[in-house]
Amino acid sequence: MAEKKESLLEGFKAFLMRGNVIDLAVAVVIGAAFTNIVNSVVKGIINPVVGAFGTKALEGYASCLKAPCRVVDGEMQGIQIQWGLVLSAVLSFLITAAVVYFLMVLPMARILARRAAQEKEKEGVQETIEVSELEVLKEIRDHLVAQRGPSVNNTGTHTPAGGGAGAHSTS
Repeated sequence: MAEKKESLLEGFKAFLMRGNVIDLAVAVVIGAAFTNIVNSVVKGIINPVVGAFGTKALEGYASCLKAPCRVVDGEMQGIQIQWGLVLSAVLSFLITAAVVYFLMVLPMARILARRAAQEKEKEGVQETIEVSELEVLKEIRDHLVAQRGPSVNNTGTHTPAGGGAGAHSTS
């Protein structure tokens, strides 16, 4: 039983020490801090600017579903739908998504595309080198065959000097 507990603990330790788990934890912490910044920008700047076009701050907009919608002794009377809060949250999400996309996703996609193009170029150069080496070897072979000149074998056909492929000289 102790052996099984050790293997479970070892497995858990290996899971925690994986690079992607640590990266994920860092991403969550940075994301939480970034969310606070975006929420502050929305609440401190965008909501008042939107409110400047209306009669109150964005979060203050609400509609009454069941009258009367007023606070009496610290309690809300009626049923109120606070659509200004929802709109504020949507704006926070859109700003966060835009910043993540334009500052993180798009540049990373461009970097990865450049790397892929460079790798493709390197592969193309390697193939060209291999093909050109093969062509040079073929030219050398053809030149050597031309230097030896053709010879006639027993069947009356012309073959390169030396008897062609697989032939052995007896000298």
